[in-house]
Amino acid sequence: MPLKIVRRLLPEFGTTYGPPGDGPFPTILILHGSEGGWSGWSHRNAVLLAAHGFLAFPFPYSQGGNAWNAGSISQVPLDRTVDALAALRAFPCVGKRIGLYGVSRGAEHALLLTSLMLRDEVEGVPDAIAVHSAPDVICGAFDGRKWRDSGDPGWLPWDPAERAWTWRGTSEALLPTTPIEIERYEGPLFLSHGTRDRVWSVDMTRRLAERLHRHQRAPEVHFYEDEDHVPRSEAENEHHEKLVAFFERTLAT
Repeated sequence: MPLKIVRRLLPEFGTTYGPPGDGPFPTILILHGSEGGWSGWSHRNAVLLAAHGFLAFPFPYSQGGNAWNAGSISQVPLDRTVDALAALRAFPCVGKRIGLYGVSRGAEHALLLTSLMLRDEVEGVPDAIAVHSAPDVICGAFDGRKWRDSGDPGWLPWDPAERAWTWRGTSEALLPTTPIEIERYEGPLFLSHGTRDRVWSVDMTRRLAERLHRHQRAPEVHFYEDEDHVPRSEAENEHHEKLVAFFERTLAT
């Protein structure tokens, strides 16, 4: 039986997943959360999107890591993601439009990157963006090796002095609690969040939506009632149906 999903190497950046054949295919760059690039969740999401006709690239942007430690989100150069988008656009089987999909810290990454590209007039802005459980402000660095549940021995409070992101070689303008200016983006934008998220409050997405509406933007917004940071099966299926429909519509050539 021929494969229905195949891997294709994107040299110097990682692997993609997509349908067989020469394409071109509508394409999505996927940004993982604090679980890190080695954890496999973004690859799982890429395979799911590939099964629906997309070429999907799970970009492993976390710093360091290996098969036992998935990597940290600390001093991550967002310029590298600009380079990954450019490499993806030059890939032979990629279509004319590229989407960006981020979850949690990956959602923060997607929104912040896009706002900075627009502010500084950098070419290659994504043609559509979807984010789930997004913060509305820049957050601090995260190192999974140090993470402990509150009350556990060794637990440390979040240190806002530790920066998650850099842009053009510096983190000085990317301080935690700084609002992410995604209202600069005029393209199609998908926001979703579980109303009982215990990691990032749903109020963050509500504030994002309100701010976008004040700037005459019209995001597609979905709230999943009583769902946590990771939706349960039924809600996740609903989310994927909405996500696939969004990208089918916005990345169609």
